[in-house]
Amino acid sequence: MFHKILIANRGEIAVRIIRACRNMGIRSVAVYSKEDKNSLHVQLADQRVCIGEGPARNNYLNMERIITAARNVGADAIHPGFGFLSENADFVRLCDEYGITFIGPTADVINSMGNKSHARKTMMDANVPVVPGTKEPVYDAETGEKFADEIGYPVMIKASSGGGGKGMRVAKSKDEFEFNFNMAQRESANSFGDDTMYIEKFIENPRHVEIQIMADNFGNVVALGERDCSVQRNHQKAEFEESPSPAITEKMRASMNHDAILAAKAVNYTNAGTVEFIVDPKGTYYFMEMNTRIQVEHGVTEMVTGTDLIIEQIRVAMGEPLSFTQKDVTPRGHAIECRINAEIPEKNFMPSPGVVKHLHLPSGNGVRVDTALYTGYRIPSEYDSMIAKVIVHAPNRDAALQKMRSALDEMVIMGVETNLDFQYRILKNPEFCEGKADTGFIERILRLD
Repeated sequence: MFHKILIANRGEIAVRIIRACRNMGIRSVAVYSKEDKNSLHVQLADQRVCIGEGPARNNYLNMERIITAARNVGADAIHPGFGFLSENADFVRLCDEYGITFIGPTADVINSMGNKSHARKTMMDANVPVVPGTKEPVYDAETGEKFADEIGYPVMIKASSGGGGKGMRVAKSKDEFEFNFNMAQRESANSFGDDTMYIEKFIENPRHVEIQIMADNFGNVVALGERDCSVQRNHQKAEFEESPSPAITEKMRASMNHDAILAAKAVNYTNAGTVEFIVDPKGTYYFMEMNTRIQVEHGVTEMVTGTDLIIEQIRVAMGEPLSFTQKDVTPRGHAIECRINAEIPEKNFMPSPGVVKHLHLPSGNGVRVDTALYTGYRIPSEYDSMIAKVIVHAPNRDAALQKMRSALDEMVIMGVETNLDFQYRILKNPEFCEGKADTGFIERILRLD
């Protein structure tokens, strides 16, 4: 049993983890930057440690400061949340070195799945379907172009260490390949310190569907169903997530759950993870990547399955078996999550930090809001602009859409600009309402402005 967990994160996910610790009778420790000294996660935690000021590299990304804080307060474990150090294998090794449990998978698994070209090869060997493309890494445009000719255009050029849409370029023809390869490789080297690339067939107008898995240290792996994350910007999830996906059939769902379990077992996965697939317009799905952490949108799965994934993460990290089996997982109803950001959609989604002068959050049966906001809180400019997640659950998709419209109608955030109106516009869009939105949906509606 853990007695004290340090949360190496901030904002709504830190609040979420602190509340899970409270429910388990475990003391929590918040780390924070000077900019976050008045943040809700700092106020809610049992202990708090300031770890610096300024940009994240000085605090939430500073491994040594976080480990020192954990040792000084006597923390048994560290929960990384998502982002920051959550998928940093070096940080996991540092935790191991000092006898602190990292609540997540092992460093070797994070490395294995973090390298996208290696992950592709691993999935191929495990008979998990992958997008047609290179099995080995590519280091120069000339070699990459030969592969592209074999695969057939258009192709996607991707950084092996990439993520968040960085180090990615589409080449629609041979004439475009060399320039786009060099641009993607340069961006990868600058962002990740790695110029290893791979090439795959570009699937036009796909859906993005992911499977949530939980695995313990005894070889048990359970798939908790899918989330549809197709409404995104610049290859990044940014707007809505929902479960179940309106894009797949029951047969596909069973097959994707099966392949997600195969993927997890292929790398001896433990703790929470997400196996991400893309689905082409014909209904064929392919492995894309595996996120080796809890996801922003984990609440969607919690709403339809009745599970608490954060508590389950902590239990697994303590060496306990999963509290449920595959037979116990029976998703019910429909859940939708809407990400609320402090940004100005009309100005290319420019961040809008500032003081929250008035706040009213929606509530009611089947309405959940994960946030660290309160009236008087100053949203800092140094970090991500996501300030809340509104999640609704209803018996079916139409009812869930209406409940989300009602929730956003009720939500009031004064003092900063937000994307609330933009989200409401999506909720009224016929293409989205009919469940037909793919990864190009946002770009299409923005072009109509």
